[in-house]
Amino acid sequence: MWANAKAAPNQTKNLGMTAPISTAGCEGRDLELTAELEETLKPHGCFETEEELNHRMDVLSRLNDLVRKWIKETSVSKNMPESMAENVGGKIFAYGSYRLGVHNKGADIDTLCVAPRHILREDYFSTFLDMIRIQDEVTDLRPVPDAFVPVIKFCFDGIDIDLVFARLALKEVDDHQDLSDPMLLKNLDPKCVRSLNGCRVTDEILKQVPNVEHFRLTLRCIKLWAKKHGIYSNVMGFLGGVSWAMLVARVCQLYPNAAPSTLLQKFFLVFLKWQWPQPVLLKKPEDFGLGFPVWDPRYNVADRFHVMPIITPAYPQQNSTFNVSNSTLKVMQAEFQSSLTVCEDILAGKATWEKIFEPPNFFCKYRHFIVLEASSGSEEDQLTWEGLVESKVRHLVANLEREAISLAHVWPKSYRSLIDGCEKVCCYWFIGLKVELKEGNSSGQLDLTTPIKAFTDIVMRSAIQINVWKTGMKIVADYKKRKELKEYLPHDEHWKLKSDRNKSIEKVPAPATTTVTAALSPNSAAALLAEGTAAKLTTQTSEERKRSLSMMDTEAATPPPKKCNLENGENEVTEEVAETEATENPQENGAA
Repeated sequence: MWANAKAAPNQTKNLGMTAPISTAGCEGRDLELTAELEETLKPHGCFETEEELNHRMDVLSRLNDLVRKWIKETSVSKNMPESMAENVGGKIFAYGSYRLGVHNKGADIDTLCVAPRHILREDYFSTFLDMIRIQDEVTDLRPVPDAFVPVIKFCFDGIDIDLVFARLALKEVDDHQDLSDPMLLKNLDPKCVRSLNGCRVTDEILKQVPNVEHFRLTLRCIKLWAKKHGIYSNVMGFLGGVSWAMLVARVCQLYPNAAPSTLLQKFFLVFLKWQWPQPVLLKKPEDFGLGFPVWDPRYNVADRFHVMPIITPAYPQQNSTFNVSNSTLKVMQAEFQSSLTVCEDILAGKATWEKIFEPPNFFCKYRHFIVLEASSGSEEDQLTWEGLVESKVRHLVANLEREAISLAHVWPKSYRSLIDGCEKVCCYWFIGLKVELKEGNSSGQLDLTTPIKAFTDIVMRSAIQINVWKTGMKIVADYKKRKELKEYLPHDEHWKLKSDRNKSIEKVPAPATTTVTAALSPNSAAALLAEGTAAKLTTQTSEERKRSLSMMDTEAATPPPKKCNLENGENEVTEEVAETEATENPQENGAA
């Protein structure tokens, strides 16, 4: 496609908060590099065949028919005449990576069920759930009605589906229903607004890019790159799919006529130079006076502490990256820097595109690690427990940042236990530590008991609060040096533990002994387990290092704290960061 493509005519309409940095168009070499880039993506499963695409469309069509049938039957059951029930409609909308046109082979489809006003959420999680449960095509059905965005997860004819629900304040929802009008949100409950927001944000992103095809190929590259480099995980404090999409869209606005090969290089340059925490905005925020909270640090104090704000373009505007911490931001900036260097080598003909998608060696970057183990008594319990612990790991990173830890880098991929029979009931995460002992600490000792205990208490309280706690669920926080990680890694990955002194991030000499000792809080279940003894993380024997926190007594748990909402605000944001283009355009581009 790209090898024979002609340069597209230059865009005349500017999109975004600022004027473009460069309006230069594609040249022959750019198109050649783009064609090579697209070919590089194919072995990684970034593109589906025509048959696979048609299968997805067929699944969505059948699911849409089911929704319309359910809405009609529910309407009749509420004493609506059948002739009227025939016309109330109902529709399935796709959003996320599928709607953006950048989904991978085997990816799930994020979908939204939109119903008229007389169909309630209670109907959705009762009669609709009963209907799809008996469908032959449906497997792995799992409703999550208490989630922040309530969802039904299932597999439909081999395609994983995440289906959320929203009811509009309309008598009918026809096949041509448009969700872009913000006044549709009037008088809706917050759960419906959050459900609608996925579709509204996805559609608005596509409207804000000057060239959709260039945007899509660039985003495919960035998604693959982020996954390979271990920074694609919203729950772990990195970025999720919609955040990466908004960053790519912003670069497309700044270079509206550039080819994807150029946009990829500019992506790393722009966000390496970006003056965080200045927000990334695709358009000027608007306030429609509907009373929904929006991101605005001028009025909401909590918003001022977000370190990497990327603001959704659809009302009500929210920060999609409130999980990002100082450590995860530093990790991403380091990846921007190294990948920018690789891109420059590729553009100069010194390397190929395969190099940018090579995973970095996480283990050789650090000397000190915390191994976080989550285990339970059964495979079914482990699925729930592992998901809960994973969702809270970012709190451990935040706690560690308050100590003499200048960087806490969690690798988002979990590793299964190597012990026979434990593969499905035990997993590990690794957190690399960059230690900088405070002035006056001549003992070479670093106390990490407090942040670790605070983290385990958060997990325990959350498990009790959402009623998932089961006997046998455990967390083990184990301090290790790099050379001691062999017992956790598969044999074919032991080479990753070899020292690479030239590339290691952690170059501070390690103290002879790093010891953690502290009495556990009498209010924690861990304290009951320990029977008043001290918990230790030390560089001595493995048994002495292990701090096993078995939460077996929920009676002693302190009440869970109230959830802190980090996304409140009231009015519009009217300022954006000035972007710098260091090599080609050194002047700043200010925001209106």
